[in-house]
Amino acid sequence: MKSIPSVPLAMQTYPLPEMQARAQQFFNLMQQRHSTRDFADKPVPLDVIMKCLETAGRAPSGANQQPWHFVVVTDPDIKHKIRLAAEEEERAFYAGRASEEWLEALAPLGTDADKSFIDKAGCLVVIFAQSYGLADDGSRIKHYYVQESVGIATGFLIAALHNAGLACLTHTPSPMGFLGEILQRPKNERAYINLVVGYPAEDAQVPTHALEKKKTNEFVTIL
Repeated sequence: MKSIPSVPLAMQTYPLPEMQARAQQFFNLMQQRHSTRDFADKPVPLDVIMKCLETAGRAPSGANQQPWHFVVVTDPDIKHKIRLAAEEEERAFYAGRASEEWLEALAPLGTDADKSFIDKAGCLVVIFAQSYGLADDGSRIKHYYVQESVGIATGFLIAALHNAGLACLTHTPSPMGFLGEILQRPKNERAYINLVVGYPAEDAQVPTHALEKKKTNEFVTIL
């Protein structure tokens, strides 16, 4: 194997009992994580958001190219523009763009074209996937495993936000081209998720359907 520049792995391991306890503690924390559309009208601490984004930036990616860009939106006017554009797409979605099968799957969650939570939540973190990179001379740099890489980084971010005590909602209007236009992102970036982030409202609700998770033996195979 060809020798490449490297440094020692800086990672702490634990005795088995502590390992088991830490795994259980993290599960207990993440078991409480649920998407909500009920947010408090309250600013979010940007230093916390930035630290969570730093965590997302540590995610593994194809060829370590980190093909993502995160746009944090707190400006009320920009958030409102995004809401109006999202609701226009959502009205078309619910009025005929979506199949009956898709609408039937969404019905237990109670979703509709009203996206007022975009205005109310403390901020939006709009996640963009970079289909290719740009060199200093403007030439294209091929990116690998973009979808997988951005998905992993998004998972890191959601876990970090929950760990910090902030709620979030993965909002994915279809299509999402308006996000790139409003936020003036370059052509090599495609909107991946509009992550709505904030403090949960005191009376925040979660659809009971969202509590129904597959049992472990339904999604895990050990050979």
